[in-house]
Amino acid sequence: MEKNLLALQENIRIIQEEITKLKDQMDQKDSVIFLKEEARRNRRINDDIQELPVTDETLPVEKFDHPYLLHTVLRETLDVINRVSVTLDVETAHPRLEVSEDRKSVRWTPTRRNLPDTGKRFTHWECVLGSEGFTLWRHYWEVEVTGNRFWCLGVATESVERKGGGRLSPETGFWVIGQFDDVLHRDCDVDRGLTSPESCLAAGPIPGRVGVYLSYKSGTVSFYNAETKSHLHTFTGNKFTGKLYPFFATAGENQWLRICSGSAPGL
Repeated sequence: MEKNLLALQENIRIIQEEITKLKDQMDQKDSVIFLKEEARRNRRINDDIQELPVTDETLPVEKFDHPYLLHTVLRETLDVINRVSVTLDVETAHPRLEVSEDRKSVRWTPTRRNLPDTGKRFTHWECVLGSEGFTLWRHYWEVEVTGNRFWCLGVATESVERKGGGRLSPETGFWVIGQFDDVLHRDCDVDRGLTSPESCLAAGPIPGRVGVYLSYKSGTVSFYNAETKSHLHTFTGNKFTGKLYPFFATAGENQWLRICSGSAPGL
């Protein structure tokens, strides 16, 4: 870990020096010269920066105060995180949710189906869990949310309440973010379809594909705009016990949430 930290610090130093040079060039040179320097800079950074293994700790996104630096660190880091191939557990799906045959997509329908009420099934919240639970290591998956204005994604403990209502928050065993209309929130109140004003995330473009990163040992769950490699939110300081399952909820009628392939390129 010490070697990784030293290597990461050296990469950050190199990028910060490049950022300073770029700012000076932007002040002193015309756009044509700047673009030529930018092309040479991209080749030089690719040659200089090492590929780093990821330690089992949270990504220190709050320490990077420059968008280019944050984007670079996220891209280099997420490239070597193990992507898991998530499938949906149909026995947990609410009766109004339709799960695709390959168990990689889910959508809300107005018809409540007559399904056996097993102990695993959500009968109040319109949500579904992933088939596999995690108790170790780091895990990353992506979900396509384009066109769906009402969704929640994240992880949930195996012991969460499945028959009653309430708020989806760490206090109740859920680490999630969601979109309601055109606003992103941390935590969700599925009963009302709303969240409190203080739960609103920073304003920005609504992602079309969301990345979920779970680091079980370090007690963190992070969310990313998988299209831009930008950070959305991180829950920290948790002490996980028992299995955590991928979590999906939607109220967008006939709008699919689609789990992207675990090995799909794009990061």
